[in-house]
Amino acid sequence: MRLRALLETDALGLRLLGGEDELDRTVRGVMTTDLRDPSRYLSGGELVLTGLAWHRDAADSEPFVRILAGAGVAGLAAGEAELRDIPADLVEACRHHRLPLFAVNETVAFATITEHVVRQVSGERAGDLAAVVDRHRRLMTSGPAGGGPEVVLDLLTSDLDLRAWVLSPTGRQIAGAGAPLPGPLGAALAGHHLAATRTGRRGPHRAAVAGTTYSLFPIRNTGRGAVPAARDVRESVLSDWLLAVEADASDWPAARLDLLQGVTQLIAVERDRRDAARTVRRRLAQEVLELVQAGAAPAEIAARLRVAAPVLLPGLGVAPQWQVVVARVDWGATGQADAAGDIASGPVAQALLEEILVDPAVSGPDSADRIAVAHTGEEAIALVPLPTVTAAAAGTGEDASGEAARADAEDADALDEEPGLHAEALLASVREPLSAGLADDGRLTLGVSAAVHSAEGLRGALEEARHARRVAAARPGRVCAAGHHELASHVLLLPFVPDDVRRAFTARLLDPLRDYDRRHRAELIETLEAFLDCDGSWTRCAARLHLHVNTLRYRVGRIEQLTGRDLSRLEDKLDFFLALRMS
Repeated sequence: MRLRALLETDALGLRLLGGEDELDRTVRGVMTTDLRDPSRYLSGGELVLTGLAWHRDAADSEPFVRILAGAGVAGLAAGEAELRDIPADLVEACRHHRLPLFAVNETVAFATITEHVVRQVSGERAGDLAAVVDRHRRLMTSGPAGGGPEVVLDLLTSDLDLRAWVLSPTGRQIAGAGAPLPGPLGAALAGHHLAATRTGRRGPHRAAVAGTTYSLFPIRNTGRGAVPAARDVRESVLSDWLLAVEADASDWPAARLDLLQGVTQLIAVERDRRDAARTVRRRLAQEVLELVQAGAAPAEIAARLRVAAPVLLPGLGVAPQWQVVVARVDWGATGQADAAGDIASGPVAQALLEEILVDPAVSGPDSADRIAVAHTGEEAIALVPLPTVTAAAAGTGEDASGEAARADAEDADALDEEPGLHAEALLASVREPLSAGLADDGRLTLGVSAAVHSAEGLRGALEEARHARRVAAARPGRVCAAGHHELASHVLLLPFVPDDVRRAFTARLLDPLRDYDRRHRAELIETLEAFLDCDGSWTRCAARLHLHVNTLRYRVGRIEQLTGRDLSRLEDKLDFFLALRMS
């Protein structure tokens, strides 16, 4: 209950002497004392009742109030029976420590206030649990009447005054009551949760973001019929939902913690039901993948795609384009008895890819219903339909012909401008939380193919996505991606140069410049990068670096002198360009 409710109850005879701005504090209990130091009996959230027997002079008020404020009590109610008027020094001390102060009319017994508070607090706790049980059936029923997770979150807001959101492991909002959670805040909370989970600490986890405290509860079904718990936390950390509550649960009583744990169980059952609904889409993707990898006839693959299209894009009148996305999660050894090879990475990558492919701007648990992901070995492979086709493909109707596939290869630039998935864009909003979940021993790598219009093009798209993923795997970082457009440039070759060759090549060209920069702060490396980026144009490079052309010529001359190269020669420009890319 709130302090404000006590003040509004006339029978309690309370008169507010200070702390108008703090009346929304929650009262969790009541305690009567006349001790100078009652701290050992306080746990926080109490309304403290005192007859002021401890008050002998003005100097006594400050330490008494300081002790109460430090213990986190909700407010102080002082009786008027002993001293008639509440001492001004007590009023001032409460004002200084922002502790609400009430005067209790001498006609009202402390027992009356105590009985009222205990009855209200106990009744609210019982009502909390009863309300959850009462709404359990509504939550679990299917269709619009069930309401899904929003029902129980509305309950938390209306009955417990708790704002809460269900988030995916990337911080995307699945459900919430009231105002949506901003995307960056959701990602930050998910990152806190994943990092805490990887340490092995049990929830709820406490997170402070932008001055607000949140409690993060893992959502896992531990009831009857639940999926067996993972042997290793890494098998589930990147797929579990979480419940974020705008409150500090560290001082909650056991009854309230049990209530929130029950709420997570209800949501977990709903999550399991939604996962089961993905079975059809996963099976479709698995069937198409098996046909593609087995080298089946394009006509057979096209027939299977025609079955998949209405499921993934209901109401679409024409066959879509398709893109293939390949993801892999690799784990290092933990140093314990279980090796990383014992972790089933395929299902982890499958669940993670299903989440990554959801538009981060779209909230709700059903927003992943148009994504079909299969897994084979350690890879997850997504078959992503795009609802638009190029005018050429739509006009000719050549759904399974080789003409559209050849057009893909001949006009890659045009495809890049069409709607579709781009590797880095997929990871932009999820990199931070996923890096926290991967910690120091995990890596996520992802590759994206170009869009294809035909069943015949899917095999090439799969290989293209796999090759792009290998390019991403050769890069540093916990979360990396590469797209099809990178396979037509030097980027394709650089990752596969042996490490010792890369180091020797870059050291021979760039170490003399780095050494000179360290000694003279000459910025030769920066100058070289700008000069190459400006295609050797003296005027454009000088303008970019805010230098006089003569100063630029001096720096380039120093680069040539230190390296023995000539930046007017194409071969030497290319060597420098590659060295910078490999460094």
